[in-house]
Amino acid sequence: MPNFGDILNHILGAIFIIIVFALAYAYLKPHQLHKRRLLSTLLLKISYLVYLLVLLIIIYLSALVRGGLETVFYGIEFFAFLIVLFVPTIGIFARKLGQFSKKREGYNYFFTVVNVLSIVVILLMFFI
Repeated sequence: MPNFGDILNHILGAIFIIIVFALAYAYLKPHQLHKRRLLSTLLLKISYLVYLLVLLIIIYLSALVRGGLETVFYGIEFFAFLIVLFVPTIGIFARKLGQFSKKREGYNYFFTVVNVLSIVVILLMFFI
């Protein structure tokens, strides 16, 4: 039978997922798309939000159900997890930089692929 601390951890974990996802949604504003780069912008924003949701759920399950991130992702998998954790987020923040403004459509497609690959890698590392 779970004790109060376990139940509270699960509730706080779910609240954390909701808050982080809401902040990401508010920052990305996927309902506001660029008129000239409609498809690439939509794909980038949707793929990042799906990536973030999968990442948050995997972190939640790893931390609270399977005994911690260090037991689920150990050794070289932990470093791969850190790369998968930071690269898509850096990509979504760096898209507003001036040097990418002329190549934005290619940039959007590239990081859409990075986001999808990150989802696949996270799921493979978690379930295998």
